[in-house]
Amino acid sequence: MSTSAEAAASPDPFAAIDDSKISRFQYKIMFVSGMGFFTDAYDLFVIGIVVVLIETQWKLSTSQVSWLNSATLLASAVGAIVFGRIADILGRKKIYGYEVLILAAGAIASAFSPNYTFLLVSRIILGIGIGGDYPVSATIMSEYSSKATRGKMVGLVFSMQGAGLVVGPLIAAILLSSGASDNLTWRLLLGFGAIPGLAVFYLRRQIHETPRFAMAGGAADEAAAAIADATGQGAGKPSKGESTARHQQSVAEGYLKLLRNRRMLTWLIGTAGAWALLDFCYYGNSISQPEILKLLSPHASLLHNVLVQLAIVCVFAVPGYIVAVMFMDKTGRKSIQMFGFFMMALMFGIIGLVPSIVKHAWPFLILYGISYFFTEFGPNMTTFIYPAELFPTDVRTTAHGISAGAGKMGAFAGAFLFPDFLAVTHGINRAMTIAGVVAVLGLLLTLAALPETKGKSLEQLEEDAYAETPAKAGLGVQPA
Repeated sequence: MSTSAEAAASPDPFAAIDDSKISRFQYKIMFVSGMGFFTDAYDLFVIGIVVVLIETQWKLSTSQVSWLNSATLLASAVGAIVFGRIADILGRKKIYGYEVLILAAGAIASAFSPNYTFLLVSRIILGIGIGGDYPVSATIMSEYSSKATRGKMVGLVFSMQGAGLVVGPLIAAILLSSGASDNLTWRLLLGFGAIPGLAVFYLRRQIHETPRFAMAGGAADEAAAAIADATGQGAGKPSKGESTARHQQSVAEGYLKLLRNRRMLTWLIGTAGAWALLDFCYYGNSISQPEILKLLSPHASLLHNVLVQLAIVCVFAVPGYIVAVMFMDKTGRKSIQMFGFFMMALMFGIIGLVPSIVKHAWPFLILYGISYFFTEFGPNMTTFIYPAELFPTDVRTTAHGISAGAGKMGAFAGAFLFPDFLAVTHGINRAMTIAGVVAVLGLLLTLAALPETKGKSLEQLEEDAYAETPAKAGLGVQPA
């Protein structure tokens, strides 16, 4: 299309986006959305280091440690579900940015916590903001991307998590080696988590409503402007004022639509269930990683273990994010998710079923690190992408919010239970065996419930969602 007006009036108004190359505007959306996940990762995973610092100081019980490790995740499930539904009713732009303000408020309050209860409440506030970021950021990037590069762009948003995983231990290592007191160190670690979110708040408030939501919500001019910017034909000026696009639907209507459509319900079970199973393993391992390394090397210093954490992220996790982004639109979501679950199960199973491995640091760290690589080049990436593209526009953030919320419930269970798994004799073996079984369940659910989405436009996937399906459609079979 030569003009935005022609694009809006064409039979397929999104063809210009679907067939476009990645533009500077799309990279801007990726960065603005991704900074939320940088913050999310930093704030969620730094708590494992903080707990080690305050556990003795505040005389925390195992139960209190479990709640500090996991309360943020439980709250993020609520945030994802609530913000996801609101964004399908009022619009993505209407609420975008406010979730990072909630996140920042929780991070700042955490840094000034005088006691355990105050810190726990602050982490719950933080979690609501983190959860709210998942469905909105993922959907905004998905609805602005072409069909050939959508996996890459949504994956790049999520890959900013990797930067947060690096920066958290790095700042912790600097503070621990600086001679600063433990009390100052953990407060600074928590307080720094507010900075990235505050930095992108203004930028988030300036973006256009997404073209898909604007068009569906009766704001064709806004949709045309967004399409023009996304394809490099617009002026690229910040959006002024609020969008006029609205979907006239009740709160319950979106949930009922998902429940009453057999195909969408099956997909939702697949996206939510796989995410929950993945996060049980991922967050259970990641948040309890300082304790795992302490059990592996009881006489090592906290600084030593933090540096080992950093090495695991840099050597295994970060390359996993990179490879996932490179192959997401070539290999496809389903095969990457299935193979990732398989390799996770294999690595966890070897560690769990061969007790002598945990007596030797290097073999353990190699197997443990490989599990991280295939978590990132696997379900940690794909579970975020899937619900941002499978579901129709009017329930997209609702479905993503439910899926992310289920994921965070799984993460809560993993973070809460892993300290108990680790507190017994051969605790590492026990924890890894359980994680391996959970990963197998994730593989089977992916195989049974999810279709492949690569190369399809969001509109094609929407047609699939509403199409009459044969008896086997509940298993993810696509219509001919």
